[in-house]
Amino acid sequence: MSVDKNMVLRQVGAKIAYWRTIKGLTQADLAKITGFSKTTISKLECGNYNENISLSHIIDIADALKIDFPELLHFSVPERDMWIVNEPE
Repeated sequence: MSVDKNMVLRQVGAKIAYWRTIKGLTQADLAKITGFSKTTISKLECGNYNENISLSHIIDIADALKIDFPELLHFSVPERDMWIVNEPE
């Protein structure tokens, strides 16, 4: 079984966008609080950040959003099922 890394990154990005919206922040607001650029926040939310999000970035974003960082890394079973890549037999 393989994992579709791009799907995971898109889901993490969607969670960042969700929490940012819930907290009433714009991407520019979150960028200012975290010290990241607005472009970086946009790329993270789209799942297009160099195919990698560091744990340090996740913690910084969670702190800025005033949430526990596992909120950005917790996935339901249906979400996890979307990661599975069926390999040819």
